[in-house]
Amino acid sequence: MAEGIAKDPVDGMAEREYLVKAQQAAKEFATYSPEQVNKIVAAVTAAAVEKAQFYAEWAVRETGFGVMEHKIMKNQFSSAGITEFYKDQSFAGYEIDHKLKLVKFARPAGVVLGLAPCTNPIVTINFKSLICMMTRNALVLCPHPAAIECSIHCLEYLAAVAVQAGAPKNVLQIVRSPSLPVVSVLTKSEKVNVILATGGAAMVRAAYSSGNPAIGVGAANVAHYVDDTTKCIDTAAGEVVFSASFDNCLLCASESVLLAHSKIADELFASMSRQGAYFISNPSDIEKLRKFLYVDGAMNPKAIGKSAVFIASEAGIKIPEGVVLLCVEIDRIDKNDVCSCEKMYPVLGVKRVDGLADALKAAQEMLEIGGKGHSAAIHSENSDAIVAWSSLDVYRIAVNGPAVLVSAGLASGLNPSATIGTGYFGRSSVGGNVGPEHLIHWTCIAYSENPAVEMGDVEAAVKRWNEQRGSC
Repeated sequence: MAEGIAKDPVDGMAEREYLVKAQQAAKEFATYSPEQVNKIVAAVTAAAVEKAQFYAEWAVRETGFGVMEHKIMKNQFSSAGITEFYKDQSFAGYEIDHKLKLVKFARPAGVVLGLAPCTNPIVTINFKSLICMMTRNALVLCPHPAAIECSIHCLEYLAAVAVQAGAPKNVLQIVRSPSLPVVSVLTKSEKVNVILATGGAAMVRAAYSSGNPAIGVGAANVAHYVDDTTKCIDTAAGEVVFSASFDNCLLCASESVLLAHSKIADELFASMSRQGAYFISNPSDIEKLRKFLYVDGAMNPKAIGKSAVFIASEAGIKIPEGVVLLCVEIDRIDKNDVCSCEKMYPVLGVKRVDGLADALKAAQEMLEIGGKGHSAAIHSENSDAIVAWSSLDVYRIAVNGPAVLVSAGLASGLNPSATIGTGYFGRSSVGGNVGPEHLIHWTCIAYSENPAVEMGDVEAAVKRWNEQRGSC
């Protein structure tokens, strides 16, 4: 077992087994210099990249969810992609602004309790481990039992690498026997400084009701509008198919419903069919699909993260080879219809609309069902339409690209993240893509604006202070 990983706890010992050790690690880690932090981050990043395929294969094998090739991409993005984006930023030092007469010190949260879903286990571990290392925080991670083996192995591996690179012992820990009692003890403990919750609605709400500060994310229900000004229908079609089927739709930024302008709908659907989509038109087959996907008013767990081929076979529908996305045309948005709601499998509702106003109405109706604060997407060359799309109750609008990559920051100027906030619209504390900036606060020394008040040689004082306490 790697150094820094706790043993199985008894429920009543959970705090002692994990959080006390994490507090000690966090206290030591808070004294590290930016140079020490950079060394640890570089080592953990390289280790995660090296094992991207290894853990992608393991996650698919253990959980049965997703597409291995796509999980490799996600594992690389959640390691090298995150580090590359933040390479010129430091979350472990200080800043001096002589113009405003401010001195700011980065202060880590301390102990971060991370909750991880079984649908994206390795991505979540890579991401949360790295942003905690960037910010000098200790992480205690609670994995989902359905992904326990790959999660423990991955976290142990990254923890050992971090310690070898100079990180404090116990700076990365994983709950080896997760259970509701253990998670309840940990989330409510005063030894936790912030909870970083990624998972289902119940888990996120529990984090917010724990009494501890929490950063949680909410559900999505992504509408993607393709209008009649779209420059290349084939490109738009391919990007919709790719995005809606990416990792079998396990990322929440994937499309739920495609809204196609009636003038180009037939052309768009035909192009999608050539690029891996299959439109189910037989009413009997559509009913079979709906019955398989929803059981007793809830998503069928047998369908989550499974391929289009698997879902069609289980539903008793014959489809051609090479299909990656199942499409069902709908005439209205209906909260009782699975095709109008968020999905975690490669099934896309498609609806013809008469123009921007009609599309906006349908997209907002989807958000009333669920997914407020998350994201929406549009393919258009009409700048007025693109700006109008921002009136939806979401915080990300993906434009002229695959929504799943654009909204997550993999193919846009947004900060890359495996945790997408839904903000006030979605009853979350963070509206942007979560990053290391959310795991620190700043202590500010603010001098009076009176011109007679001078800062003096504050930089030399800061350096002496750092030397006295071991580092910044």
